[in-house]
Amino acid sequence: MTAERKGLIKFAGAEQTVLGNDLKIGQKAPEFTVQKTDWSLFKALKETKGKVRIIASIPSLDTPVCDRETRRFNEEAAKLSKDIVVLVVSMDLPVAQKRWCGATGVDQVLTASDVVKADFGKKYATLMKEVRILRRAVFIVNKKGIVTYLDYMFSNGDEPKYDEVLEAARKALGK
Repeated sequence: MTAERKGLIKFAGAEQTVLGNDLKIGQKAPEFTVQKTDWSLFKALKETKGKVRIIASIPSLDTPVCDRETRRFNEEAAKLSKDIVVLVVSMDLPVAQKRWCGATGVDQVLTASDVVKADFGKKYATLMKEVRILRRAVFIVNKKGIVTYLDYMFSNGDEPKYDEVLEAARKALGK
């Protein structure tokens, strides 16, 4: 049974129930399945094996903070080693993600949808039960599948500490 926790985050002024237990640095990252923009299934860790993964959990690409965050990670991804992949996960429909990426020119990050089964949201403790969207968080999973960095935001309006995330990704790469 999935844990249910209150008191971690509010959305639109209402306290939310977060499903799942927060991950911890040093633990093996759970595999999760999401949909690509063409609706095909994507086993994220298996299909990016051998790479360092920056995984950003966001509420929706169509919000100002998520838009800014995803664009920033897209810019940074172009400068990173090809051994680092950036994956942005939201509950947006795959077709909406595809439209948004096309309209904004975002092509260096992978966007994936958790809308069908909320597999990522439950396993990474980012799913807000009442509104069925993801809370903002960032994870780094190294080449061996171990969580080496994480940051759960206290508010969905908070942005990640980009420089810290990028430095942690480079460190996980071993460079």
